[in-house]
Amino acid sequence: MTMPDADDALPAFPFIGGRPCLDFVATLGKRHAVPIERLPDPAAFGRWIVEAGLQPEEPTISVEALAAARKLREALYRLLTCARNGRSPDPADIAEINQAAAHPDLAPQLVHGGTGTAVRAQAGDVASAVLATIARDAVLLAGGPLMGRVKECANDNCSLLFLDDSQARRRRWCSMERCGNLAKIAGYRSRNRGPRHKP
Repeated sequence: MTMPDADDALPAFPFIGGRPCLDFVATLGKRHAVPIERLPDPAAFGRWIVEAGLQPEEPTISVEALAAARKLREALYRLLTCARNGRSPDPADIAEINQAAAHPDLAPQLVHGGTGTAVRAQAGDVASAVLATIARDAVLLAGGPLMGRVKECANDNCSLLFLDDSQARRRRWCSMERCGNLAKIAGYRSRNRGPRHKP
């Protein structure tokens, strides 16, 4: 598993899954190759929470909360992969997800100040509330009618899961900008790489 380089201390998070739980699972990238850990430290998890739109302010995350987040992430990935392939999930993964979902989820608060009304970050155990929100989203997805639309990117080097919201339900790539264009370029080069004849 690779971690971000010192020069790349703030890895980009892909938010293209179409559901919070799928975006959270994507914090471990390239699962079928050399996995890329996008949550290398507690601060990265705090940043993901803000970029995911779950909290307006970056919370302080403990090492224990990061470990719990990664554990839940992998249970979610295994659950969703089993659901996609029509297999029964591991009871331990079900228990892990249900335990996280049983905690109170995010409860944003409105505050009124001189500049108008704004949303204030939730106080207390933000990390647990975020994980509860993500786990509940996964429970509703895995147990609902949209699960049949969850796909894995067709790029062999990509492992991102996404909700196919296309009208024809034929989407193959996590996104055209990421993997779809790479596939088109590779196909073009392959078609135009004919035998070369010396003059």
